Amino acid sequence: MNSVNSRLSDACGGLRLRTADSTLDSSPTKLGLKYQMKHQVWASILGLFLWGIVGITATVGFTPTALALEYNKEILVEADFSGRDLTDSSFTKANLRQSNFSHAKLNGVSFFAANLESANLEGSDLRNATLDSARLVRANLTNALLEGAFAANARFDGAIIDGADFTDTLLRPDEQKKLCKLAKGTNPVTGRDTRDTLFCP
Repeated sequence: MNSVNSRLSDACGGLRLRTADSTLDSSPTKLGLKYQMKHQVWASILGLFLWGIVGITATVGFTPTALALEYNKEILVEADFSGRDLTDSSFTKANLRQSNFSHAKLNGVSFFAANLESANLEGSDLRNATLDSARLVRANLTNALLEGAFAANARFDGAIIDGADFTDTLLRPDEQKKLCKLAKGTNPVTGRDTRDTLFCP
């Protein structure tokens, strides 16, 4: 009987030891899991906070870049596009008489055969724009950037070009001579004299 009791007590002791061991073993694991979960929660909160800041900054702090738009053959007399980003947009054969493009970003815009008579293009960025066959009669191109523009067959009769930059602009020789009679001033962005950019004698 004593031997049975001693065996039972040994077995129970072994169980207690095993249970204690397993409790000891699982304690660090539980602590590690708790720490890991807290870490993930704080990381998620911080991530959401940062995304919120980025979203607010993007909405309030920056003007979104406009997508290229198409206004081909549209009648836009006296339309106001001043200060807008119209990069790579198209105004092919549009009627833009007396429209306002002052200080607009017009990089790579197509004004092919467009009517820009008496349009305000003061301070506009027309680099690499297509002005082929465009009508720029009496247009205001004061301080405009036309670097690399394609303006073959464009008409500039009576245009104001004070401070305009025509560097590498493709012009017909007769139009270039007409512009040289009007050319004066220095472009405030590039610091180039209008006459020099037109190769005026």
